[in-house]
Amino acid sequence: MDSPYSSVQFGCILTPESTVFRLFFPEAGSVECLIFSSYEEESPVSFPMIPSADDIWELTVDRNLSGSWYQYRAEYKKDKMPAAPNAHEPFADPCSRHVTVRNNHRQEAKTLIFEDRYDWKDDTFITVPDPRDLIIYETHIKDLVAHPSSGATGRSIYKKWMDPDQAGGIPYLKKLGVNAVEFLPLQKFPPFEPPFGKTTQEGYRNTWNTYSRNHWGYMTSFFFAPETAYASGGGLEKGAVTGRSIAAVTELKDIVRELHRNDIAVIMDVVYNHTSLFDVNPLCHHMPDTFLRKTKEGQLMNRSGTGNEIRTEHPAVIKLITDSIKHWMNEYHIDGFRFDLAGLIDEKSWDKIRDSVLSVNPDALLIAEPWGGRYVPALFSNHEWASWNDRFRNGIKGSSPHDDRGFIFSGWHHGSNRKHLENWFTGTHRDLEGGLFRSNLHCVNYLESHDGYTLGDYIRICSRYNGENPVIQDRDRHMKLTAGELRTAMLGAFCLMVTPGIAMIHAGQEFARSKLIVDAGDADSETGRMDYNSYNKDNETNWINFDDLSENTRLYRYYRGLIDIRKESPALRKSGWPDIRFDYFTDPLHVCYTVCGLDSGDIYDYYIAINAVQDRSMEFHAPEGLWEVLVNNGIASASPIEFLTGSMGLPAGGSALLRRLRH
Repeated sequence: MDSPYSSVQFGCILTPESTVFRLFFPEAGSVECLIFSSYEEESPVSFPMIPSADDIWELTVDRNLSGSWYQYRAEYKKDKMPAAPNAHEPFADPCSRHVTVRNNHRQEAKTLIFEDRYDWKDDTFITVPDPRDLIIYETHIKDLVAHPSSGATGRSIYKKWMDPDQAGGIPYLKKLGVNAVEFLPLQKFPPFEPPFGKTTQEGYRNTWNTYSRNHWGYMTSFFFAPETAYASGGGLEKGAVTGRSIAAVTELKDIVRELHRNDIAVIMDVVYNHTSLFDVNPLCHHMPDTFLRKTKEGQLMNRSGTGNEIRTEHPAVIKLITDSIKHWMNEYHIDGFRFDLAGLIDEKSWDKIRDSVLSVNPDALLIAEPWGGRYVPALFSNHEWASWNDRFRNGIKGSSPHDDRGFIFSGWHHGSNRKHLENWFTGTHRDLEGGLFRSNLHCVNYLESHDGYTLGDYIRICSRYNGENPVIQDRDRHMKLTAGELRTAMLGAFCLMVTPGIAMIHAGQEFARSKLIVDAGDADSETGRMDYNSYNKDNETNWINFDDLSENTRLYRYYRGLIDIRKESPALRKSGWPDIRFDYFTDPLHVCYTVCGLDSGDIYDYYIAINAVQDRSMEFHAPEGLWEVLVNNGIASASPIEFLTGSMGLPAGGSALLRRLRH
């Protein structure tokens, strides 16, 4: 049964003659709404709010307050005062559509009241009835335009994305050929953490982050508001105020509209498993009894690693999540979502989230990071969610460059075998050995993401540095892949792009990006090494250096060719395991198979040959007929590069893709 507030609109609601404030706050004995004429105003006008029997606090002011700011301040019921150090302070609305903040770990947020008259023109969602048609490019919104080599101009990070003459941003995605971009978190988060080595007034002592920065944004403060630091009038100068205007709203919408104009879908990485911790945050510090999970002993649960898990099973919490998702779809035209540590969201809420999303856009994509306290990609597939396929990642690449190297290194991921390998190449079906998914519609194959080493660095550590991570003295030499490393990188790219399901690559994977930790003075004792977890570095460790592309141009061109082929080949994206027939070879690292394109609507059939043995060549015999060769000898083209009947040799680490018209 619906909760009494399931249809209630929370937050600030404007009409031409009035402003309505509505807040769910069961812990409060009284609440007042503070109205400010400016962010710095120190003498706000206070209005008492009226409670209902359903713990909803409401206020109507008989004028339109657009252009003002507000906060709430509460007195708590007896025994309901939270232990959080910021609980006595005023706080911004948890349903803020926009906040103005100060650049420090506290943020000191106030909610900006505004009227949004954005003109979307004729823009709407990108229609992708079959998610396997997507080739996703995962990136941080700043990293793709921040480095000087991008040549991006504009007053803000958001505006840089719109520069048509730059090397990065939207022009780069168009040139590469991907048709979806997945942004790391864009919801308002605190870019600053407490100063390193100092105890704050709240009692926090930062012993973990020498940079005192949160670059990736996996600490959401306000689930309806965009990040203001990347907008005009924003920036990340310590102590500065960002978000005085609604530039973040307008400029982010400009990016989405322009991406859509170029047929690129927009997916947002969202964090609904925990909230931010160190700022004056309403969910964590003012309403923990409602919004945070606790153990039987009353301690905050910590399966997220942050100590403030969101209590998604509470009806008010799942309402906040579903309202937030629909807000981003309706107001920002977002086409899909990737849910961070989605295993921490209770299973009963998965259908509510899915149904809310599909009610706005039936073709929207839901992707789970299907772990966090538990590992449940198969369960998400039961609920018609897609999931990151770590079995493909680990099987093809490996899980550790030190002691668990995968197929492209002539190795076998721990516990895997030839049957598992064949299943990875069909979409990791649960009907086959080692499978996960009801359908490869739910399978997001990838080799690299923001977490962990880049694929390029993984290859370097395995092939060049004998499993170690040394201090690099010569960056240019480090960046340039050797012939053997290039062959391994190409083999990984090939395996990814010929496998059914949804394909995802991470920013810079296409030219073997390296995350070398740059010199930040005394901030990092690991300077010069390859970074495994760069969440805290807003510098050239993370920023994409487009000059590096010239070091590995062959790999970049190979990715572009494979992307073109995949987009034109439905069978490579959509074939189920009954459409794929493997040939037998004595060596299990020799993999050849036929893909029938009939059920996928492809006019071609395909033959795929892979030699993952690193020290000797192999020969295969193509099935009868005249075959067009699309991939061979490190060249990939959607147009035939040669024709074949009969046998072909493959060098060590080589691969080939053939196709023929089906009669």
